[in-house]
Amino acid sequence: MNGAGLDWLAGLPIGAVLDYASVLVFALTGALVASRQQLDVVGFIFIAALTAVGGGTLRDLMLGRDPVFWVGRPEFIVLIAAAAILVFFTAHLLESRYRALLWLDACALSVAVPAGVAVTLAQGHGPVIVLIMGVVTGSFGGLMRDVVCNEVPLVLKQGELYLSCAFAGAGAALVMGAFGLAGLPALIACGALTFALRAGSLRWGWKLPVYKARPPRTRG
Repeated sequence: MNGAGLDWLAGLPIGAVLDYASVLVFALTGALVASRQQLDVVGFIFIAALTAVGGGTLRDLMLGRDPVFWVGRPEFIVLIAAAAILVFFTAHLLESRYRALLWLDACALSVAVPAGVAVTLAQGHGPVIVLIMGVVTGSFGGLMRDVVCNEVPLVLKQGELYLSCAFAGAGAALVMGAFGLAGLPALIACGALTFALRAGSLRWGWKLPVYKARPPRTRG
């Protein structure tokens, strides 16, 4: 195979390429959650779509992009439906669907955060908006998925490194840019740090300290 079938990717901005990758992997995670809920194939496609485009849609609406990325490129929906149907027929082959979900979600997060960063930088926004949009793109699709399916959202689990991974990854891209390494190197650093932190949380139990209530002090 000479790779000519992928030539169309060369004409896309890096943010769009990252959108395709994050949509695919997030769609797989959404379909895995649907399998845990024992939904029908339409339910699989719905949850996969909600997960895959939720964060990017919110990002585009907040940035005033017209049209929203998947409206301008309807092939995203075809990709999502294909991923959902694939999982519908193969999910039973996985020994632990939840474990697969966690690692796929980590991969999706590490692609979606750079996608959000790339789109926001391309619009000329400053560091604060870049950080926020990186986190929004990476986390809100999964948050919608878990809320709709009545599961504890991964982004809100006690001490779980998730939002902090997205924030750190987006920050890494900004730091790289400040040192003159903008563009692809910055996005690679963003994705790598995001995945490394999330993988450390899954593999070694890295967590943030959580608030613990204490009884009020009594005056003696």
